[in-house]
Amino acid sequence: MSTPEPVRVRDQERVRWIVLERPESKNGLTFETNQRIIAAVREAAERRDLRVVVLFGAGGTFCSGADLKSALQEGAPTDLEARVRDYFHGMIRALQACPKPIVALVDGAAVGYGCDLALACDVRLGTERTRMGEVFVRRGLMPDGGGTWFLPRVIGLGKALELMLTGDLVGADEALRLGLLNRIVPSATCERECQAFADRLAAGPPLVHARVKAAVYAATATSLDAALDTELRGQLELLRSKDFLEGLQAFFQKREPEFKGE
Repeated sequence: MSTPEPVRVRDQERVRWIVLERPESKNGLTFETNQRIIAAVREAAERRDLRVVVLFGAGGTFCSGADLKSALQEGAPTDLEARVRDYFHGMIRALQACPKPIVALVDGAAVGYGCDLALACDVRLGTERTRMGEVFVRRGLMPDGGGTWFLPRVIGLGKALELMLTGDLVGADEALRLGLLNRIVPSATCERECQAFADRLAAGPPLVHARVKAAVYAATATSLDAALDTELRGQLELLRSKDFLEGLQAFFQKREPEFKGE
């Protein structure tokens, strides 16, 4: 009997789904799972036919965090720091470096590194089963997947510190109110709802998406003047694109644009 794949990749139209499937650990992360996620994200970034990436955890849990037992078994303790940098931090960096919109579909718990993984995505859809939390403090640890960088920027400094210092979980409604989630969809139809949302993004202009994503993340660490310069450079490039001409023609012809990413 074959061993199931811990990460399954499927492409639906212009949307790549990356699905965690480790039910025995509630989709815990290992060096192997992260390596596969990195490869799938990087490949999607290079392919012109793919315009959106969806990250999903199957079986009613988004991700329970790092599977420390399995991760430690995969390499010698002396290799731990390098492997964490390569495969755990490398996964977060790959998500941020991808020029295409990345959607986290959070059905169930996203805790510890699983919460950081969701925060590293650009948009987060939840369900009524969503639970999110930086629970590291409960194990005598601190967030190490970018949580100290992402969470204050998403929900504000005070609330972010509260969640990291207490390890409290927030449910779907509270996560939506705080801005941890962009919207809530029914768990029973969440994959279909997410596909429809991703299809809507995929119909948009990929050149614009890439530049907006880069500019927004860069602006979190720069001055207003620097952000304005970044916006101007991006806009000048877009004004010379075929997609801009298509957008104009579609507007005047009263039809939906068909963006090519050119």
